[in-house]
Amino acid sequence: MSRRPVGWPHLAAATAVLALLLTLLTPTVAQDATGAAGGAGHGVNVYYFWGDGCPVCVQQRTFLDQLERRYPEVTVQAFEVWYDRDNLALLEAFADAFGRPVTGVPVTFIGEDSWVGFNQVAGQQMSASVEAYRTYAAPDAADRLHPTMREELLAADAPPPPPRPSGNAVIEIPLVGMIDLSHQPLLVATLLIAFVDGFNPCSLWVLALLLGVVLNTRSRAKVLLVGFTFLIITATVYGLFIAGIFSVFSYVAYLDWIRVVVAILALGFAAVNIKDYFAYKQGISFTISDEHKPGIYARMRNVMQARGSIPATMAATAGLALGVTLVELPCTAGLPVLWSTLLTGAGVATMTTTFVMLLAVYILVYLALELLIFGGVVVTMKIGRFEEREGRILKLIGGSVMLALAVAMLWLPHVLESIGGMLALFGAALGGSALVVLVHRFVHPPSSPLTKSRAPTRAVPVAAKARHPKGPR
Repeated sequence: MSRRPVGWPHLAAATAVLALLLTLLTPTVAQDATGAAGGAGHGVNVYYFWGDGCPVCVQQRTFLDQLERRYPEVTVQAFEVWYDRDNLALLEAFADAFGRPVTGVPVTFIGEDSWVGFNQVAGQQMSASVEAYRTYAAPDAADRLHPTMREELLAADAPPPPPRPSGNAVIEIPLVGMIDLSHQPLLVATLLIAFVDGFNPCSLWVLALLLGVVLNTRSRAKVLLVGFTFLIITATVYGLFIAGIFSVFSYVAYLDWIRVVVAILALGFAAVNIKDYFAYKQGISFTISDEHKPGIYARMRNVMQARGSIPATMAATAGLALGVTLVELPCTAGLPVLWSTLLTGAGVATMTTTFVMLLAVYILVYLALELLIFGGVVVTMKIGRFEEREGRILKLIGGSVMLALAVAMLWLPHVLESIGGMLALFGAALGGSALVVLVHRFVHPPSSPLTKSRAPTRAVPVAAKARHPKGPR
């Protein structure tokens, strides 16, 4: 059977039908492509765990709000874990399911991905995950949970999100760079805690004694060499000590009971320091004990014996500074522990730019008083004595500050979240210390550190006065 050739009328008709079909199908295809790009994609659940008072969490919440506005199919479920034990248990269940240890907040789970902490890179990764998961039916992060836990999650209402900042939390200052305003309460806390920590009677006593010994050489160059070496070694060792404390607390920061334990320890340190004001070195006391003082004096003699040798002088001074810093750590451990807890509670991660900058500020402010004393000695080549009465007052101030911080951590955590709250807290501690000292001066003057001790006078016989009219010689 022969085939009839296809004529132009038939070809034109077929072409018209094909064009009509393409016209009908094209809007649907374009609509689906548009939906995949920015419209109706697959739903994506974001499980977001945060802490009440964490400034980094506030930053991430702003980012997640923008993510929800950009992608209507995104649903953010936020869970506060510092004060809600059920939410903390849910976070631990997610962490176990993903096989990832949680060292702090915020923590985020999207599909098969998870993040601890938040920064610009993490935000870009979260956006990429959402963009990928909304294009296909990806597994939900909650699918990894135990069925019972997953049912409870679906049945429960997520708690309200953390407060959102009124404006942009990051500003740029010429010659300085980007400044994160959400960390300003941390900066204020660092300045205040380090300032109080700098009034450390142990370190001040050793520095004053060392400079007093070196002054006997009448060499300003040696005073400069010894003083700078002592302060640099002290700052380095103390900075490493604080960084170690912070590293430990960064691994357990998301556990609510850790904050309670730290606050209780701070109350203990505060009680001992305040006790030292009224009963100096009686009972438990965080001061350099008398048994360590002979070793300190021996190291000072080594500094003096290294005459004419700069390396020997620096080595002897470094050995003294290292030994003294290790011995005096109990004098100052309370405030660095509280400072580290505040930072980990705010979501600051170990060895980040924020932590390094805050630690540098802490050490610089901590050394400010010693640098001032050192500079005065270099200029005047004189130094006063650091006596017990000054040490008692400094103990009272340090104990009062630790007491105020511990109380705030336990019962007034919102005070630690604002600059005004931090200033009011430290103002109350310093004002209370001043009031105690003044009241003590009037209630019992003999035991008050404000009462200057006088050397006992000798009774001189009348006959002796007659022979020596100018008095005893």
